[in-house]
Amino acid sequence: MSDTQRPATVELRIRRQNEPGASPYWQSFAVPAHPGANVVSVLMELRAQPITVDGERVDPVAFEHNCMEEVCGACAMLINGRPQPACSALIDDLKAPIRLEPLPKFPVVRDLMVDRSRLLDNLKRVKAWVQIDGHWDNHERAPRISPAAWAANYLYSRCMSCGCCMAACPQFRGSKDDPGRAQQEIGSSFVGPAPLAQVRLMNAHPTGQNNKVERLHAIMAEGGLSDCGNAQNCVRVCPKEIPLTTAIGELGRQTTVQLVKDLFGTG
Repeated sequence: MSDTQRPATVELRIRRQNEPGASPYWQSFAVPAHPGANVVSVLMELRAQPITVDGERVDPVAFEHNCMEEVCGACAMLINGRPQPACSALIDDLKAPIRLEPLPKFPVVRDLMVDRSRLLDNLKRVKAWVQIDGHWDNHERAPRISPAAWAANYLYSRCMSCGCCMAACPQFRGSKDDPGRAQQEIGSSFVGPAPLAQVRLMNAHPTGQNNKVERLHAIMAEGGLSDCGNAQNCVRVCPKEIPLTTAIGELGRQTTVQLVKDLFGTG
């Protein structure tokens, strides 16, 4: 779109919520659209002049942002019905009016801000880290990793815990604290695709393999790998194009082998 064709303003329809547990409502705004603007920059412009299309001055819209480089994941929200980081969503690529909503499946703190504690708790649940305390035999030097293994692992290391895959996953259900979620969605304990992909990454790490059995047992329990319905929504919306379904397939093989070992008491 050329500058002569570019609209002077862009209309935003924002789903707002004053506090956790409050009823959501919609407000529309007309915000100046600058060349190359992304959703975050437009929201920052709106923050300076929070006036609705009806001329009412309202409280500034609450939202999160940090890196502006699609690295931290803080600005993820629902943009025209698709979960994605707002910093890499360009206004020119979006159909107006642009509809902004808080990331679904997570409790709303205020307006477009959500509490991602469930994602972090699930990462802890599956032990998605490499244990470096203690002595590891034959690990006096950093182990060598083949270029092929390094390249495969790098794909999963790009996860920024934005929560987009969790928002799109039909098996990762809504929180009881979120009034926007239907009652029938409450109660699922599925850990979600992001934690599962991190299990695959940590299990492939030379030192992380020391806790591989613990991680596999964690995802073999209720709410683990077997709860995945293979909808593949997660891999479609991941802003980093992480092969989440490939990770889930690899974990299926690992858990099958572990189950056999458990049955025969061999490890």
